Amino acid sequence: MQIFTEASKDIPVSYDADVLVCGSGPAGIAAALASARSGADTVIIESMGDIGGISTTGLMSHWTGRAYSPIYLEILRRSAERNEGEFKDNIVNMIDPEKLKTLYLDMLEEAGAKILLYTFASDAVVENNKVCGVIVENKSGRSLIRAKVVIDATGDGDIAYKAGADYIKGRESDGRMQPCTVMFKVGGVDYSRAVFPGSFETLVPTEKGELQSLGKEIIGHPAGHVLLYKSTLPGVVTCNMTNCIDIDGTKAEDMTRATVICRRQIEKIVSFLREYAPGYENCYCISSASLIGIRETRHFKGVYTITEDDILEARQFEDWIVRDAHFNFDIHNIEGAGLDKNGVQHKFTQTKGYTVPYRCLIPEKIDGLILAGRCISGTHKAHSNYRVMPICVGMGEGAGYAASISVKKNILPREVNVKEIQQYIIDSEENK
Repeated sequence: MQIFTEASKDIPVSYDADVLVCGSGPAGIAAALASARSGADTVIIESMGDIGGISTTGLMSHWTGRAYSPIYLEILRRSAERNEGEFKDNIVNMIDPEKLKTLYLDMLEEAGAKILLYTFASDAVVENNKVCGVIVENKSGRSLIRAKVVIDATGDGDIAYKAGADYIKGRESDGRMQPCTVMFKVGGVDYSRAVFPGSFETLVPTEKGELQSLGKEIIGHPAGHVLLYKSTLPGVVTCNMTNCIDIDGTKAEDMTRATVICRRQIEKIVSFLREYAPGYENCYCISSASLIGIRETRHFKGVYTITEDDILEARQFEDWIVRDAHFNFDIHNIEGAGLDKNGVQHKFTQTKGYTVPYRCLIPEKIDGLILAGRCISGTHKAHSNYRVMPICVGMGEGAGYAASISVKKNILPREVNVKEIQQYIIDSEENK
């Protein structure tokens, strides 16, 4: 590899914040809201032109899984107020991405958080083993945002990585990661006849054969599963059916290749739906995600690593920052379409909620930094459960309150009394 030495230069300090949140997906949104609402001067940055990450720009179909999180419940309640037609004022788990984008902006501005879109978190500034700011790049140029606490909600843990925090990628045995997907929507669906297989294990008999089997046969590797979800809009269905394997979501070249592969699958998938899926005879693609869905990359080494056994045993950690978390082991097939051999959906029998301990959000060796979202400290299999959006919102909420306490008391995030975080979460629900 050729090397170019960049000349050193002075850059401006564009903001001097109490708390900086990097990434505006569900975890980042909740972190910024909790931090700002508890009085911390909060800045949230996002590389895309819209807020919300995978829940909006990624065209996510619905909230899946559950967690006790007042901010998550507030998002559902306030989304219901903006629903139209048959879903007006009804709390549903379906997402209208356009309405959710605006709702997020409203909530952040009401809380007093400073929002910076089109802003890429480029590097971490570390002094004496403590993150004290992030170098950002945007149309205004290159600058430093100083912060007393940084929350990494980038999904891939980009700032934790730049700060030198320890991590592994993907599956412990071989480093392979779950496939990625470009979500898209089709219109023109006859809801009175349409089928909506919501999991890999949902079998749909049709006159031409079982739909999942037909998908694997006709759409072709690495795609082939059929996942179709209702939306709040009449005749519109969200499709989770494109698929690309052997992708490292921390590499631009891989993400580009995955996007090209997934986009080229859309036309074939639409043709398949017209031919084989009841109610989809006249469907057509109306939109596709501007952000590819990367399910798994870095798992950082925290003070504690949550495991699949913790989830199966529904462990109740004393230092919880998320409680009543529940989902299944949603491991998309690392070899191709469908459910991975290590995944469990319908046969996941553990119904009790588990907790996510605060220690999973604290890097083992780096200070001034809190992790939030799918990059926390957990195993490959546990990650397939806690990576879903309601649980990520809960993580972000806890991280935001922790950051504000750290700032107010002038202590490190790892020194925060978890009972105070828990009290913030409980009080925020009681005050609604």
